[in-house]
Amino acid sequence: MALQQVRVARRAVLAGGLAVSAVGFAGLPAGAAVRSSAAPSISSTSDWNARDASGSIEVLDSKPTKIIVHHTATPNSDDTSQSHAFELSRQIQDFHMDSNGWSDTGQNFTNSRGGHLMEGRHKSLAALEGGSQHVKGAHAGEQNSVALGIENEGTYTEASVPGSLWDSLVSLCSYMVSQYGIEPGAIYGHRDYMATACPGDVLHARLPELRESVGAALGLPVRQPVSWPLLRPGAQGPDVIALQVLLGARGMSVPVDGVFGEATQRAASRVAVERGASVPSCSASRVVEPGLFGGSAWEGVTPVLGAGDGGEAVRAAQVLLTSRGRYVPADGVFGDRMVSVVREFQAASGLAVTGVVDRASWQRLLS
Repeated sequence: MALQQVRVARRAVLAGGLAVSAVGFAGLPAGAAVRSSAAPSISSTSDWNARDASGSIEVLDSKPTKIIVHHTATPNSDDTSQSHAFELSRQIQDFHMDSNGWSDTGQNFTNSRGGHLMEGRHKSLAALEGGSQHVKGAHAGEQNSVALGIENEGTYTEASVPGSLWDSLVSLCSYMVSQYGIEPGAIYGHRDYMATACPGDVLHARLPELRESVGAALGLPVRQPVSWPLLRPGAQGPDVIALQVLLGARGMSVPVDGVFGEATQRAASRVAVERGASVPSCSASRVVEPGLFGGSAWEGVTPVLGAGDGGEAVRAAQVLLTSRGRYVPADGVFGDRMVSVVREFQAASGLAVTGVVDRASWQRLLS
């Protein structure tokens, strides 16, 4: 495609001439050695013959602060051709517009198993090339206004990630980080924010490697984030006990048996819906995922706790501390002993030592 080759060449020239200082990278440490990343070949919506959007596309006058990785939860096709990748993009757009009722494709970009990168939602490519705006998608709830979404073709609950897909994912993320000044550590999976298995256990487990690869490509340090756990039906252990106690603190009647059974799932689902963290499937998928709890739904049950507090939420934190090898009586009292143990845990976990169980402490306790 002659037009596509001209477009790619123009992007390469722009990227090659990009000079970015650490000062221009929001959130990055001063003095960080930042290298620009050449623009990968990305096929536009016109290249894959996308339908026109049925409504207006919202272009935000701000830079995204994070990247969210998805999988399509579609078959792991052996067809690595560009024509197959284009057909995938058309199928996703049809599903999003005709079944979901959206104005266009939900994610900003799509990555095929053959490593072909494509623009998803209209205007996303031009915004990325410009580096000062981004298109609001429909891929991760309340994160849509601050995050770019990448759909990766396939299902990665057990299957390995193809090398071609992986290489193109690293290239695309590196370019996004270079263009927008996103921290390499701000690359997340869909499940980090919503109650979904997306992007699959295998791909999600490789996100630390993805962050490191992007950091290495740009000469940037990487700070690995801590994420909320994902609970599936039948899950057992201290995390489940803590959740059950926390749900009880909200007045919900659930058994405290350490098993993520139907009663606990129903109560947890209500919290997820309240938090906007409930989703039936990854946005490009038709797979229903009942009974999951994770992402920002945890924020709805984990209050900030400090000296003098008491009740079931304190007892949940005590259960988790004990499970992490730091015994404290599960008496629901945030006394001097509790403050001391929390401080010890925070110091050992690399957290700010405050003696207060805040969001970061809850995430560490549950991770």
